[in-house]
Amino acid sequence: MTQDWLDSNLSKLPRINILKQPTRGDWVEQAIGNLDVILLDHSHCERKAAGVALNLMFRYPSNTKMVRMLTAIAKEELDHFELVNQWLEKREIPLRQLAAPPYGASLNKQIRKDEPWRFLDSLLVCGLIEARSHERLGLLATHCPDPELAKFYHSLMASEARHYGIYWTLADTYFARYEVNGRLEELAIIESEILSTLHPEPRIHS
Repeated sequence: MTQDWLDSNLSKLPRINILKQPTRGDWVEQAIGNLDVILLDHSHCERKAAGVALNLMFRYPSNTKMVRMLTAIAKEELDHFELVNQWLEKREIPLRQLAAPPYGASLNKQIRKDEPWRFLDSLLVCGLIEARSHERLGLLATHCPDPELAKFYHSLMASEARHYGIYWTLADTYFARYEVNGRLEELAIIESEILSTLHPEPRIHS
């Protein structure tokens, strides 16, 4: 994948506001009030995102374009994992397990079991998660009281938007546009419904 190739496909992308509902203010308050936990969860999110990209590569190894593009995503997610872990060290936050919010599991339940729809849904669910991450990192960048940490969050936003675009472009590569857009619409509604109730524990996707 080259930057020229991605730039040439940007006009095809649905706007990042495919998200049906914006994040509410109570999530921002919860996150800003618990930045250490949010950073720790962010570390887990980056690691999981790399794992998801790798799992898709193992599941569909004959899809050459997908393997090439997701290799780049997996590398970048691991780079971000390391950067977030540096922030954990800086703030003396030890690595530890966190209970996952229901967001990811609830979205994954929407993935159909039969192929090729399992492949399509997997790509679109990944794209939606990246789109929501883009939005929430932007909110953290705007509201974080630590200027250096705010700058860090802002620096990651472009990557999240690009990852969303790559997952959507892959779906558009392997499936008809009407199938992609129709299913994305359905999943986007569900995604916002999942987040309609604030999870009591602060998380990136709570």
